[in-house]
Amino acid sequence: MTLTSKPLAALLIVILFGGIFFSSAMGWWQTDSTKQAAKYTSGEFAGQANPADIRGSYTLGDVEKNFGIAPAVLAEAFGVKSDNLAEFAVKELEGLYAGSEQEIGTASVRLFVAFYNGLPYDLSIDIYLPESAAALLRARNLSSEQATYLAAHTVPNLGAAPQATQAPEAQPTPHATSTDRLVKGSTTFADLLSWGVSKEVIETVLGMPMPAAPGIKVKDYCAEKGLSFETIKSSLQAEVDKLQ
Repeated sequence: MTLTSKPLAALLIVILFGGIFFSSAMGWWQTDSTKQAAKYTSGEFAGQANPADIRGSYTLGDVEKNFGIAPAVLAEAFGVKSDNLAEFAVKELEGLYAGSEQEIGTASVRLFVAFYNGLPYDLSIDIYLPESAAALLRARNLSSEQATYLAAHTVPNLGAAPQATQAPEAQPTPHATSTDRLVKGSTTFADLLSWGVSKEVIETVLGMPMPAAPGIKVKDYCAEKGLSFETIKSSLQAEVDKLQ
């Protein structure tokens, strides 16, 4: 039997789109990358996502989906400024730290994630982290091996003044702290704690647990959790004022 051009064209369309429909129904057809990190296959952490599989194409949002670390924490660690942190690609760190004395990039994110989540990582190679990332990790429960490695693989943040040329800090006057203790956009949870506001009071105001990394700005955390910063700010300021 000889097919004419019209039936042949119709047959081709049926085969093409029928194959796509069937593949989609079977879960074989995907238009987007799943960005699913490989998992440890043995040992104590078998079945958990392995940070060694983080690739440069991963966004901070992809890292959060695989390892549960909020983009705001990753942004604080690596000094990322973006209107959409979740879409910031890990590979962009290399350009951001182009002027660093040591390479800061995808490998740095892998190391940070491993240390932050208490996961094993190969420390036989030199991988460096900026001081901001190291500061967050020091607040975690690091092993002695990890702490030693971190101390030897930390570089200054970009734009940080050399220690020898920093001007001496001005000594505050006895009454200066009362005017300085203002809750604003740049206030971190660490600031609140240092002012004497307890973790319990902060969590009561938030209506939820405080973030694990106290260096996070209250404003950023409110935005991440869908809270009204202005409302939270007023309540926290009232608690700060009680301590004056």
